[in-house]
Amino acid sequence: MTDVRTANDAGHPIPASIDPSKLLLVEDDPAVRRSLQLLLRGRGYNVRAYADGRQMLDDPAAIDAACLITDYRMTSLNGIDLLRDLRARGWQRPAILITGFHGAALASAAHDAGFDVVLEKPLQDQALMTIIQRKAPLD
Repeated sequence: MTDVRTANDAGHPIPASIDPSKLLLVEDDPAVRRSLQLLLRGRGYNVRAYADGRQMLDDPAAIDAACLITDYRMTSLNGIDLLRDLRARGWQRPAILITGFHGAALASAAHDAGFDVVLEKPLQDQALMTIIQRKAPLD
């Protein structure tokens, strides 16, 4: 159960604590989403997976997650705009952007939006897990 202490200026709840095992995964490609979900669950994480950033933002249970992993290019909301909206709601946890369209301009925009890391697709499982374990350790 989420322990909500207050709301930010926009009226969105701010959690008093986070669930260190809960990760948010936003990926519009069903095969990639399922593969990442299985990988992360196999490592002990509670993964809340979404096909779209708007779905994630509409989920009140997302606010107490320890880390966000999101694709950059999606149909309704790109990963950078997703993180900006989440930050506006008071969420200040680590965030990882995954993309098949990596470049200096995207890396700069991701950094400015608050992403900790930008990873290129195709993802290497071990590299992703190393970053997640560093940013959202289970123990």
